[in-house]
Amino acid sequence: MLSERKQGFFYRLGWLYTAIVKVLCLKKIVGYAFSSRIDTNLTVSALEMAVNRQKPQSNLIFHSDRGVQYASGGYREALAKHNITQSMSRKGDPYDNAVAENFFSCLKCELVHHKHYKTKDEAQADIFAYIETYYNSVRPQAALNWLSPLAYEHLLSVYAAKVA
Repeated sequence: MLSERKQGFFYRLGWLYTAIVKVLCLKKIVGYAFSSRIDTNLTVSALEMAVNRQKPQSNLIFHSDRGVQYASGGYREALAKHNITQSMSRKGDPYDNAVAENFFSCLKCELVHHKHYKTKDEAQADIFAYIETYYNSVRPQAALNWLSPLAYEHLLSVYAAKVA
């Protein structure tokens, strides 16, 4: 099951929007995209990155908020292309997408609120590094018994190999 949300961050010359795709059982960010515009291309790019990285099996459910980018024909086509079932939050209920909301809360508190980015590239590089070298690799998650997403994923693969 995947969850996605988009968030904007201010840099000196404008806004940088970030869309993520997160595997719920691992709390791992597997896809993300950046853009100066919040549109379907942004969210489809994050989805395509996730699909290319994870090579998901069938029966996948993709959950998102009710943003117009996720309800668009282009986004629904991208999901259908990969045989992914769409699920959307209830109207006016941000708690339905709490997992993605939590990631952006962490990103803001642990990184973005402490920085003053001069350029879009600087902000993008910093957020990329946060996701790849800290959030997925090092940051402990309470729901994962205080392991990082990558450590938990490794533990699951070792267990699966023993069971098989």
